[in-house]
Amino acid sequence: MTDLDTRCPCGTGETYGACCHRYHAQYDATGQLTAPTPEALMRSRFTAFAVADAPYLRATWHPSTRPASLDLDETLRWYRLDILGSSGSVFETTGTVHFAAYYRFIPGTAPDARVKGVQEENSRFVKETGSWFYLDGDMV
Repeated sequence: MTDLDTRCPCGTGETYGACCHRYHAQYDATGQLTAPTPEALMRSRFTAFAVADAPYLRATWHPSTRPASLDLDETLRWYRLDILGSSGSVFETTGTVHFAAYYRFIPGTAPDARVKGVQEENSRFVKETGSWFYLDGDMV
């Protein structure tokens, strides 16, 4: 888990405690998803990958596309998120986020399993019953 006083992995420049942790903690405490926009949800999902919070990731996936289970790759470190474009506000029910998420192997990974790269995606989001959900995306 990430220290609340360290910089948030999502790239806003705020601390984890003042940024994405509030969405993760609210979900843990109440089961409510509270990210106000598709971009905020995308940032909180990226951070959930970075801190290995699989329950939050599954909860933020729309039920129609949610995987039955989610096993996170423990040899990867998600370390940078660039938001390249977004749409959807607190007043809308659909939105998009174009992002690039950077990853690399963690120290100690076997040489034959060391990878690094970037996942660029145009993601679609939908708001239902007051909560935003990741629907799906197209890799770029």
